[in-house]
This record gives sequence, structure tokens and C-alpha cells, in this order.
Amino acid sequence: MHKTLFLTLFLFFTLFTFSQQKEIHLISWNIQDFGKTKNSEELEQIAELVRDADIVALQEVVSGYGGAQAVAKLADLLNRKGAQWDYVISNPTKIPKNTTERYAFIWKTKHIKIKNRGKLIKELETTVDREPFLLDFYVLGQKLTLLNFHSRPHHKNPEAEIMAMTQYLSINTASNMIIAGDFNVNESHKIFTNLKSLGFNPAVTNEKTTLKRVCNEFEYRNHPIDNIFHSTSLAKTESGVIDFVRTCENLERARKLSDHLPVYLKFEIAQ
Repeated sequence: MHKTLFLTLFLFFTLFTFSQQKEIHLISWNIQDFGKTKNSEELEQIAELVRDADIVALQEVVSGYGGAQAVAKLADLLNRKGAQWDYVISNPTKIPKNTTERYAFIWKTKHIKIKNRGKLIKELETTVDREPFLLDFYVLGQKLTLLNFHSRPHHKNPEAEIMAMTQYLSINTASNMIIAGDFNVNESHKIFTNLKSLGFNPAVTNEKTTLKRVCNEFEYRNHPIDNIFHSTSLAKTESGVIDFVRTCENLERARKLSDHLPVYLKFEIAQ
């Protein structure tokens, strides 16, 4: 009887654990000027905000030594919070030196693996200022392709970059794929029509993700431009914006972390 009870409990907890592992939690965040400007206290606050994720996609990592060092410090802080994490940092993007930057991914290693260190998409070097960074993850043996992207500012025609990226994806898409980042365009814009027709759905709709410099009638959020587009093979269970500001009194302190809020997507890979 004791053996039967033990076996039943073992199977229950095994199945329960597996069901919990099936859901993947992704956070995407444009952390403004992520490098030497972030002190230890601010890095700790960032780690607390992302610690529950399985994968974190970062944009606007500075291209100099300070950027790589900040990502490494963030990963180290996360490693002290009960789970093991690894990270990759892209090469600097190819735009003019004063505006070049890097991308980064940080992820929990228990159920998520990689087979290479990713790549910047060279095919888009001539049409996109900050060419996207692509990395294949393997989650419980299933391939998950992530594209990390930061488009040019809204007054410099980011729509042309989104069009170029969509054309690339029309012949280079993967079955389980996510495009995460700062698009500098609202997902409701018609420029995303073709991307959506390829089977990519936005995680959030009409959610403001940037921070104003000062509150205006108790409103501190500005533009809905950060998002996560996921292929239909990925079943969304939850998504949204992580608002770590909450009140106008916190705005100045919050902007020291970033002028963007993180967006998140929880999903399962269809079997």
C-alpha cells in the first residue's frame, strides 16, 4: 500500500511539474542606455522585476564594455535568487558608431538550452539600422526561435524597417517564433498587416509602454510601441505590461531604470 501511495504521489508531482514547465514566461524590455549608467541598486531592482521570467530579451544594451558588464552583473544577481541563468550578448549593430548598440538574452537553464550563441541578421544590414538578433532556444526539446529587434526612432521611418523585416520573415520564418522588442510603432498601424498575415499575433494591444518625463493629469505613460509578436503555434496564456511606476510620485525614480516599461508573454508550445 505504501509503495502504491508513493508511486501515485510521485506520478502526480511529476505530471504537475511537467505541466508547470510547459508554460514559458518571456519578458522583453528596452532598458534605456543599459550599461555603466546603472548602479548596483538599480540592477537589483531590474533583477527583481524580471526574476520570474524564463527568458528575458533586452534592447539598448550599450555597445562598449559597460553594456556587456551590466548584462553579466544582472545575470549574476539573478543567479543568486534561486535559479540558474545564462546569457548571450550580440555583436554591436552596424549603424553609425554614436548610435550602435547590442541586444541580449538571459534565460533560466534548467529546461531551456541553446546550441549556438545567435547572430545578427546580416541580410537586413542595409535596410535596418539595428539589425535584429536571432537565437534558437530549445525548450523541453522543442525549438523556439526568438528575434530581438529595436527599430529606429518614430521620426526616422521605422515603418520601412518593419516592412524589410516582414519581407525577410516571409521566406525565413520558423514554426515556433517570436519577435520581441521596441518597434517605435503601435501594433495597430497598417504596417503590421503583412506581419500579422504571416501568422504573428501581438501579445499586447493598445497598451502604452513608454514613460513621460513628467505626469500630465496623473498620466505618466506615453506611446504603445513595445510588443511581442508570436506565431500561432504558440498558445498565449497571459500577456501584458509590467508597470513598475504605479504613481506619479515614483516616475522620476522609475525613469532611472528606463524610459520604457517591460512587456511580457506567457505561452505554451503546441505539441
